[in-house]
Amino acid sequence: MTKQFPKGFLWGGATAANQYEGGWNLGGRGPATSDTYIAVDPDKRKDMSHFGKPVSRADVEFALADQEGLYPKRWGSDFYHRYKEDIALFAEMGFKTFRLSIAWSRIFSKRRRVRTE
Repeated sequence: MTKQFPKGFLWGGATAANQYEGGWNLGGRGPATSDTYIAVDPDKRKDMSHFGKPVSRADVEFALADQEGLYPKRWGSDFYHRYKEDIALFAEMGFKTFRLSIAWSRIFSKRRRVRTE
């Protein structure tokens, strides 16, 4: 077994918008289902009873209006505001590739039109 990457290996990383993007209510981005996922108390994570339950329109409207609850996927690592520093860190780590995802709700605005920015 070799302990070296093959010649030409491209070291890099990838991201998922709902986990890192941030700026959940900025730049004309519309709401996404991940914006309604409230943080689960670590002591209750083994209780999976909240998974698979139907979510009503009222549940979504409540979550989107809630300013007190902790909805971690709304902020992620806040790439929206910190992308320059993050990309500099990727370069510092020797990344040669970077695959990012962009939330569909950022591409299609609240008015369901394709955004051009």
